[in-house]
Amino acid sequence: MTSNSQDVFARLERERERHLEELFEYLRIPSISTDPAHRDDVARCADWLLARLSEAGLATEKIATAGHPLVYGEWLGAGPSAPTVLFYGHYDVQPPDPLDEWRHPPFEPTLEGEQVVARGATDDKGQSYTHVKAVQAMLAERGRLPVNVKFIVEGEEESGGEAIERFVREDAGGRLAADCVVVSDTSMWAPGEPALTYGLKGLAYFEIRVQGPNRDLHSGVYGGGVANPANALAEIVASLRDGASGRVLVPGFYDDVRALAEWEREEFAALGLDEEEIRADLAVPALPGEAGFSYIERTWARPTCDVNGLWSGYQGKGAKTVLPARAGCKVSFRLVADQTPARIAELLRAHVAQVTPAGVTVEVDYLHGAEAVTVDATGPHAEAALEAMAEVFGRRPVRIRTGGSIPIVGTFAQVLGAPVLLMGFGLEDDRLHSPNEKFDLPHYHGGIRTVVRFLDRLGAASA
Repeated sequence: MTSNSQDVFARLERERERHLEELFEYLRIPSISTDPAHRDDVARCADWLLARLSEAGLATEKIATAGHPLVYGEWLGAGPSAPTVLFYGHYDVQPPDPLDEWRHPPFEPTLEGEQVVARGATDDKGQSYTHVKAVQAMLAERGRLPVNVKFIVEGEEESGGEAIERFVREDAGGRLAADCVVVSDTSMWAPGEPALTYGLKGLAYFEIRVQGPNRDLHSGVYGGGVANPANALAEIVASLRDGASGRVLVPGFYDDVRALAEWEREEFAALGLDEEEIRADLAVPALPGEAGFSYIERTWARPTCDVNGLWSGYQGKGAKTVLPARAGCKVSFRLVADQTPARIAELLRAHVAQVTPAGVTVEVDYLHGAEAVTVDATGPHAEAALEAMAEVFGRRPVRIRTGGSIPIVGTFAQVLGAPVLLMGFGLEDDRLHSPNEKFDLPHYHGGIRTVVRFLDRLGAASA
């Protein structure tokens, strides 16, 4: 077997245009899992991906769940003594709102130089599709792989991931048993500079609803005599975080926070992040946050509280003097090691009950969450990934954390007992969850090559 992967690389070069055309097809499907209006689109996207896995030469199955289906594929022709790699990804995407900020329709992928702009371009269709194209090229060129591979791709990562969580735990390492898990849903350190991520933040996501009178009221006739739910919500939200220190004010919030190790702070500082460049790119006057920590420490390794949405009263043009009957918001807490969503939910409910003004009632709903994850970025599998990225991108990868959350990663590590390799090909500025999401083409094609090299290295090491 060719050990340097050049045979497959030559095929990949010939098929670059087809790989891009397929990615465009994938991105055109508005697989928005959180919106019931797009349920058929999500199902259509699952079928599209199943077809591509089958064309690649894998045995496939669409696994029905109470929510959106799981897509499964496998090729086990390397035999029981060869390593098995489980590839994970998600085919669902975030809603594209606000639509008026997109330069092009969000589900009509557009090339801007060497960037593909579309919803899902990097999160996670573009990144995880690199796995499919790498395996397909290797099978097409050689007729076999140096290792066994399995794919599990979910359609609910952007809406809680309940189906895959249940499936992995019920499977208990049977069907999904693997020697390592590869996840490409994180970022490189910089353009052309690869990274292996070893830390993900956790998440606790809530909806807070405030109810006042039984109907909207005239703000002049009733103002001053009836509690205003919008005012009450503003007080509740303001009580969650201190703007001066950047500290979350929910009592007990920091009790379980694992402090950053000194070596981590030193390595983060050595990366040389240019905070001024970030500030200028975002066009904001400053980058405030928790006092005593750098931007990179706050975003990668300190817990946070953010309002993700607010609603109440009149939203149209002009004026309407209304005292609204209700108000609401969505709030997320990004968590770090040793914090748990269940404990944060308990603390938040107690805090909101304590600060709720008289004259209104409040409901706090916990929507979904995930625990923070720290994975081992050392060992033979990690080394194979690091070497593969170095060979393809020409630079030794760094080990980093990220502020994002991938709920299933912790479950994989716990249930499968296998190392999880967070081998991302995106960038922090790819506008994930924002208008004009993009994915750099050199990273897309480089990602495919990296997966090829990784599989070849893994196979060679076990021969």
